[in-house]
Amino acid sequence: MATDRIRLEVIIGSVREGRFGPVVADWFLRRARSNPTFDVGVLDLAHTPLPWDHSDTSEVRRYRRRIDEADAFALVTPEYNHGYPAALKNAIDCAKQEWRAKPVGFVSYGGLSGGLRATEQLRQVVAEVHMVSIRQTVSFHQARKRFGPDGETDDGAAIDGAGRLLEQLEWWADALRVARGHRPYPG
Repeated sequence: MATDRIRLEVIIGSVREGRFGPVVADWFLRRARSNPTFDVGVLDLAHTPLPWDHSDTSEVRRYRRRIDEADAFALVTPEYNHGYPAALKNAIDCAKQEWRAKPVGFVSYGGLSGGLRATEQLRQVVAEVHMVSIRQTVSFHQARKRFGPDGETDDGAAIDGAGRLLEQLEWWADALRVARGHRPYPG
């Protein structure tokens, strides 16, 4: 791995049994991994046991190190009851300084709203931990109807949005990495 590659962590926010998140995440991961600028990792919260009381366990320390080593994030989130999953909020709250001055993009899915209400709520949360929210989003309305059995979609807005989201993540990750290297973030 070249040191100038951007470490992008894709976080799958749903932990529900029968969740659709892995389908959406795998689609986005194929796009991210096709860009040689990124070194892409996946944090699936269904397989990342984080305590609800935010105690300092070895798993939490490993998780924080991984967050700290990342340059950028993409949160794959469903919308449940007009909001985002509790597991995703817990994952954000289990780290603090590790998020600071790093960009985050959103890939959402759901029913009629396509998860956009969850995304807008998450923008408030990530601002509080000093992340830079990327303007471009990807959203899948009626998500289960948008993907074929091969895990691909012909949703032109999502395909275009994913490309733009990755370009913006790359720009912000590079700019913020240089800034953090020049001077510690004052947050």
